[in-house]
Amino acid sequence: MKSKFLLFFSILVVSVKATMAQVNMQVFYDFGSDRKYVTMTLEMFKADKWGNTYFFVDHDFNYNQHVEGPNLAPGGTYLEIARCLNFWQNTKLAPLSLHVEYNGGITKSYPINNAWLVGLDYFIHDKSYKNTLNLKALYKNIKKRTSDVPMQFTAVWTCKDVLGLKRLTFDGFADFWWENHDCDFQADGSSKRKRTVFITEPQLWYNIGDLFGCENLNVGTEIELSNNFGSTAGFKCRPCLGVKWVF
Repeated sequence: MKSKFLLFFSILVVSVKATMAQVNMQVFYDFGSDRKYVTMTLEMFKADKWGNTYFFVDHDFNYNQHVEGPNLAPGGTYLEIARCLNFWQNTKLAPLSLHVEYNGGITKSYPINNAWLVGLDYFIHDKSYKNTLNLKALYKNIKKRTSDVPMQFTAVWTCKDVLGLKRLTFDGFADFWWENHDCDFQADGSSKRKRTVFITEPQLWYNIGDLFGCENLNVGTEIELSNNFGSTAGFKCRPCLGVKWVF
């Protein structure tokens, strides 16, 4: 779910020649007081000789919250696709990559403006590669939006076998960026003007399927913590429960 929590732990675990695309589908129910709907996410990560590619697509099944009537279709769709370029994987600079990214989407009520990001990604890991961290510093340009500082800072992490518990994975991301935008729209047309945005979505997954010989199936939770995200001013906590199928 707008998740990037991504399967970055796969980045260097195996040689590039043997690397296969990591694809999964997540279905969450969002218990947030302003949501209460299902979101489906399709996510892919693939490493290659020149770096790696990552994308996810979110579908929010909340059409009936935008118009009167049955929930006929997704009420919102959001996409992120990113490419890390690294032609120096066998040098001391291997942890550092060039990063290019596109974000954008649409809802029944408003567009999610096209955004282009470019910058640097730094990859940190332990010897086992079970614990990984990506740190990103990115220039961010959002179509038809202004910002005091055209930057985004991102952290993405994965911790496998958390607290020594086999099959338990803790992953997620955190984004902070500058964007001048209006929130909390009122009936009289007034709103609150905000300049920064923060969002993090930590997830905890248990590979329950492995107990029955089907390691594809995971159950877990996600908690979206945000400040001035979307059309909501101030802090918001939105807990979710869901399942994930790894293809």
